[in-house]
Formats: sequence, structure tokens, C-alpha cells
Amino acid sequence: MELRPLGRSGLLVSPICFGGNVFGWTANAATSFSLLDAWFDAGFNFVDTADVYSAWVPGHSGGESETLIGQWLKRSGRRHQMVLATKVGKPMGPGLQGLRPAYIRQAVDASLKRLQTDYIDLYQSHDDDTDTPIEDTLGAYADLIRIGKVRAIGASNYSAPRFAQALDASSRLGLPRYETLQPLYNLYDRAVFEDQLQALCRTHGVGVINFYALAAGFLTGKYRTAADAGKSARGGKTVATYLNPRGLAILQALDEIAAENNTSPAQVATAWLMQRPTVVAPIASATSLDQLQDLVAASQLRLSAQEIARLDATSAQG
Repeated sequence: MELRPLGRSGLLVSPICFGGNVFGWTANAATSFSLLDAWFDAGFNFVDTADVYSAWVPGHSGGESETLIGQWLKRSGRRHQMVLATKVGKPMGPGLQGLRPAYIRQAVDASLKRLQTDYIDLYQSHDDDTDTPIEDTLGAYADLIRIGKVRAIGASNYSAPRFAQALDASSRLGLPRYETLQPLYNLYDRAVFEDQLQALCRTHGVGVINFYALAAGFLTGKYRTAADAGKSARGGKTVATYLNPRGLAILQALDEIAAENNTSPAQVATAWLMQRPTVVAPIASATSLDQLQDLVAASQLRLSAQEIARLDATSAQG
């Protein structure tokens, strides 16, 4: 398995990251454990989750994904093999959100308890917090790194100006810097990352671990009509936004290239991301072993320059 450097953190990760948002949501405990077993058996080592997963499910309060990962780690004894990423900042209850130092200290301990580990490899700011000075947040992370609870830090959902401010503060004040950025990025959703963030990450050597790599499943080809959107819990309004002429043209290009390579649209869409500048490991989820094998196969697929150019042109945003 090819391992890639995660920014300048010293961490080495597999070229695809398993998205743990499904654990405890669309994958129950038994399925989650089998998926994690298969992921590591296939040679992958990178898993991403967040404290808030899956608070959006009725009856859930957040922490469900971390709890299942912790149970699997205890059962499997494979903590030393895993590069474990989680996040802080999304609402976890009244007063439990943001990036205030006191809350970060509280939240990291809660995550460590659920994960049944004494350190987190990559701890990420899940959202920007404009009410807390950047240097205060970075200072809190510096303390966590110093005492060994966190190895490296990253950010998610930051605008280019705010991410640049954070990188500048780290350099100017001698504080840990965000080694990774987790933006929305896939063949359909390109502008959010490519307009400004891509150049910033390239200049500063920041590793990109983008979410929604398969556009909530749209790029697998599973959803092609409005009626298809009800096929899963991830369908509905999210997938419906992709059902337009541009989205359908992207699916057609994926179908054609997949047929030429005797593979699947999901594999082609993932391979395109893996070959993008600055992308270290796109984050993708699976809820079955068949879907997971699609990701395993995608890690071995190398698209030609001509195929990448076709996808670039078809998915270009006017």
C-alpha cells in the first residue's frame, strides 16, 4: 500500500481515508466492525470521524461513531496501525461547541474516552469559530500536542482568508499549524476548493483530505432520477441538487471511462481525486463490503492524462 505524507506532520496515510460518519448511523455495530476489519486487512490505515457523528439521527446525541470505533479498537488491538482523525467544534449540546480553549480541553477528553485511546493522531477544527481568537485556539492545541493527547492538527470548512490567517498566526507566533484541510471537493463540487484554497494548500504544503468524495453517493451512479433520491438515508435533498444537465453529463463521462477500464464510476471518481494536486487522501464511506471493495480497487486505478482531461472538461463549472 502506498502511504502518503499528511502535510508536514510526519504522519503517513493510505491514499483513501474511510469516512466514519456512517458508523452508528447507516452502519450498525456489526457492520461497522466488519468494515473496519476489511479496511485494515486490505492495507489501509486512515479513518476520519468527528465527535458530532451522528447527532442528526433521531435519538442520537453525538459520539456514536467515536464510540463504535473505540469498541473496535479495544476488540481488535490495532490502534498502532490506525491513523485516527476526529474533529471538534460542531454543536454537541447547549454551550458545547466552538473552539474556545476550555471547550477544546473538555471535548478532547470526551473523544478520547469514547475512542478508548490516549491520543488522537489528527485533531481537526470542524468549523471556523470567529468568536474565538485564532491564537487562542492554536494555543490550546499546542498544549494538547505538548502533553501527548494530539499528534497533529487540521481544519475543516475554513474559507481561504481565514485559513491563511491561521497559517500566518502559526508562523508568526511559533504555534502548531493546521497540517491538513478538509474541504468539500469532488468532481461536481469543485469551486469551493479550487478557487482559492487549492493554491493556498499547495504553497504551504498542507495536505488535503476532502469530504464528500463521491458527492453523497451521486458519483457512484446510484442516483440518476428524482425517484432514485429516496433509495437511501443519504438521498433526498442532497442528491437532488446534483440531478441537472451538468451532473448527468459527469455521470455519462464516468460511465464511459469506467467501461473503458472495466471498472465502476465510483472508482473513476475516486481515482480522479487521488490524482489531484495537493489531495493526500479523499474521504469516502462505505456501508457494505461490496462498496468497500470498490474503494480498495479505486486505490489501484491510475487514470491517463486524456481521461483526466475529459473529466476536467465535463465537470468544469461555467
